[in-house]
Amino acid sequence: MYRVNVNCSVLKEFLDLLTEHNLIEEQTLRKKKRQKTVYDITERGRTALNHFREITKALQTTEEARRSYVFM
Repeated sequence: MYRVNVNCSVLKEFLDLLTEHNLIEEQTLRKKKRQKTVYDITERGRTALNHFREITKALQTTEEARRSYVFM
């Protein structure tokens, strides 16, 4: 949270949204007397991430083609 300069309340909103859409799941780890909350990506989250990467790659290819066409 601090390393990426994200406000705690904003981070919580994003985590809640991703959890509601079953893209991540919240897990509670207990070590000795401490309790820690961690988040893990779900299969649906992996699929969404892969689609996002494919779309981003396609958009980059389209933008590169557009730039080369403009400069010809």
